[in-house]
Amino acid sequence: MIENAKAEPCVPVSDLSRASSFYGETLGLKEVQRYEEPAANPMIRYGVGDGTVLVYKSVGAGQSRHTLLGFVVDDIETAVDELRGRGVAFEEYDMGDIKTENGIATIGDDRAAWFKDPDGNILGVGQYG
Repeated sequence: MIENAKAEPCVPVSDLSRASSFYGETLGLKEVQRYEEPAANPMIRYGVGDGTVLVYKSVGAGQSRHTLLGFVVDDIETAVDELRGRGVAFEEYDMGDIKTENGIATIGDDRAAWFKDPDGNILGVGQYG
């Protein structure tokens, strides 16, 4: 049953209005549902491809030190260039096997790039094979 379900990443944010601007305007994701209740934890669901991402207000925003959300693309260079044009800054890493050049790491046949949302949550773009 669960193996046929659609996965929905959930990203904690400290300010839903600021997150709405970043995820909706900067990243260009389409808002499909907004929840104002419970008032302490409002949330927004965005459509991404044939799935969704839930962004919700939480005191735990920005505390993770790993990638919370990844976007799989066919052409990473075009995706990175487009996001940079929208004001997204990509991280540069040099961690043993993972070394970015111009924001993009090559790992075997795969390529990946990482950036942060306004809370410091790590998001990624990946191209596989």
